[in-house]
Amino acid sequence: MRRTAIPALFHLLLLLLILAPGQGLCFSARLERAIDGDSLILALQDGHREEVRLIGLDTPELEQEWGQAAREYSRTFCSGGRLEVALDKEQRDHYGRLLAYVWRDGKMLNEALLEAGLAVILPIKPNTVFARRFRAAQERAQAGQQGFWAQGGLQLSPSRFRKLHPRK
Repeated sequence: MRRTAIPALFHLLLLLLILAPGQGLCFSARLERAIDGDSLILALQDGHREEVRLIGLDTPELEQEWGQAAREYSRTFCSGGRLEVALDKEQRDHYGRLLAYVWRDGKMLNEALLEAGLAVILPIKPNTVFARRFRAAQERAQAGQQGFWAQGGLQLSPSRFRKLHPRK
C-alpha cells in the first residue's frame, strides 16, 4: 500500500467509527459560503442548504482579532471541491445548525483550523470523538507558534468576546 493511501484509509476508518450504529451520518456537500471560521453554509446534493457549525472548536468572531483570517482559512479550505460532512451523536445545536466534522481530500477542517492557530478547542459532550486529536492539534500550533499563538494567544477568548460584544 502506498504511503499516501495510509492516511486516507485512517480517515475513512475514523469516519466509519463515527458512523457506527446510533452515532451519526455522513453526506457530501459543497461550500456556498463561510459565515465565519467555524460556521458554514453548505449546499447539499439534494439542492437544499444547511448551516453547519464545526464541532470541537471555537474561532474568533469576525470583529475580533484573527476572525477574518479564520473565515478566509475555512473558505479557502472548502472552496472548489466536494466536502464530506460527518455528524456525531448530537446533530444540531440550540440554533438549529448542524454540528459537523468537515473533510476535504482526506483532511479535516476542524483539525486544520486548530493546527493553523486560528481556533481554540471547545469540547462539548457528547460530541467528543476527536477531542484528544483536537487537543494535540492545538498543542502543535502552540509549540510551533502558529496563527495567534505567535503572539501568545488571543487577547480574549471567542466566548468572552461574544459576552462583551453581544449582537444586536
